[in-house]
Amino acid sequence: MAAKTDTEVLIGGKVFTLSGYESEEYLQKVASYINNKMSEYSKIDGFRRQPLDTQNVLLQLNIADDYFKAKKQISILEEDIAAKEKELYDLKHELIAAQIKLESTEKTMKTMQTELNENAKSMVRMETELKEYHKKAEIRK
Repeated sequence: MAAKTDTEVLIGGKVFTLSGYESEEYLQKVASYINNKMSEYSKIDGFRRQPLDTQNVLLQLNIADDYFKAKKQISILEEDIAAKEKELYDLKHELIAAQIKLESTEKTMKTMQTELNENAKSMVRMETELKEYHKKAEIRK
């Protein structure tokens, strides 16, 4: 288990001590995110006119909205990854099937080439025998 980290952060002009098992950089990043949200909304007139408790709820709602949108995006990306992994799996199997078919075709082709060579030799022998037969037949005449 990682060591617990305590770090001081500045949020909304106030110093807070954050504790957690995350790194100090991570805790500072979280504080920076909150500060950026507060700064973003403090620029909106309608937000500034709201009571402080309403402002806090609106910030919390906005952060929750960011969270759920990020979570949805992660879900979409995970589905996309799963679909791509399935596609890759299917393509690998198609490749293996094609390789097996190629090997079978190459084996068949070698067998046919051997047969063709044997048939060619047989043809040459038969042609030679035929020529010899014709020579003998001419001699007999």
